[in-house]
Amino acid sequence: MPELPEVETTRRGIETHLINATIKEIIVRNPRLRWPIPVDLSELAANQVILSIRRRAKYLLIELANGTILIHLGMSGSLRVLTEAYPAEKHDHVDLVLSNGTRLRYRDPRRFGAWLWLTGNPLLHPHLASLGPEPLGEQFSPAYLASKLVNKHTAIKQLIMDNHIVVGVGNIYASESLFRARIDPQRSGHSLDSSDISNLVEQIKLTLSEAIAAGGSTLRDYVDSDGKAGYFMINSYVYGRTGQACRICSTPINTIRQGQRATFYCPQCQH
Repeated sequence: MPELPEVETTRRGIETHLINATIKEIIVRNPRLRWPIPVDLSELAANQVILSIRRRAKYLLIELANGTILIHLGMSGSLRVLTEAYPAEKHDHVDLVLSNGTRLRYRDPRRFGAWLWLTGNPLLHPHLASLGPEPLGEQFSPAYLASKLVNKHTAIKQLIMDNHIVVGVGNIYASESLFRARIDPQRSGHSLDSSDISNLVEQIKLTLSEAIAAGGSTLRDYVDSDGKAGYFMINSYVYGRTGQACRICSTPINTIRQGQRATFYCPQCQH
């Protein structure tokens, strides 16, 4: 599933091609995504200039003068910038066509993504309004996280993956950040002291920043807007390395299940 670094990589990749361009039409081949694509989406967006492309959590917001196109990549979605009208393949569900002939093509084999039309302030939409702060922003600070961990007996890994606490720290990046902070993913939130919390916030920011610089991670169908795979996973410390030697202490990496997700950790470095 594309996580925050993959979505941010995609945003940066498409931004230079779309900003200040005029939408000619939106071709919808299959409207049956996670939520149905509005039947009048093309009519609403046609002849509109793209003013900005923002990211909120794992949502992309293509902002026009009269509204916003909200895009979510779901579990297997990707966006490609095409300079020619190449024939669409089976899972190519949407094309955003610009007046200069360039098009943004949305591919989604599992169809868990979304293309929606929003009016007004998009950040107040129900999908976005209750989300926690961005992990790379100033609001996500040690003091903020400490306030959210008071009396929390839930495991810390599950807490930092809670989008109401902080957005975008998916399974890969939660495991990696906890390893770098030398924190056992099974520890309860309230058991972390101020030093642990400060270190964890720092490592979450560093891990996500490195992942964005590396173009994200390569899992299943993810590629960026140029069709290239991210390579953050090449240098992962724990994720996907069950039984392999820890890069720091050589202890075999363990795997457990938390909240129906696999958690990877080093029992020596994170005890």
